Amino acid sequence: QVQLVESGGGLVQTGGSVRLSCAASGRTFSSYAMGWFRQAPRKEREFVAAIHWSAGSTRYADSVKGRFTISRDNAKNTVYLQMNSLKPEDTAVYYCAAGPYLVTASSGYGSWGQGTQVTVSS
Repeated sequence: QVQLVESGGGLVQTGGSVRLSCAASGRTFSSYAMGWFRQAPRKEREFVAAIHWSAGSTRYADSVKGRFTISRDNAKNTVYLQMNSLKPEDTAVYYCAAGPYLVTASSGYGSWGQGTQVTVSS
């Protein structure tokens, strides 16, 4: 298991940008696929983006493709989510997660952070 702590959330206007960070503890970070998920009020948690342990492969939800970019720095044990052209519907608590494979299902990730709130004002 790896411990994860997200940061970087906050209030941003429509069309703005935010970069989320997720710092991981543990020396095995580089062996994990990392994912970002989000949960809006009264909605199910949904997949946002994921990145292979080698950073050689990524996947995105259709709703964020072209606007969000996931990246990782294994030397810093950190994964990032750069969010551009934000919309009010992007408002949610964003969670990072670690798992053995690059998948879009939340059940594929065994370690989760506590989440960070992103609010996009219209």
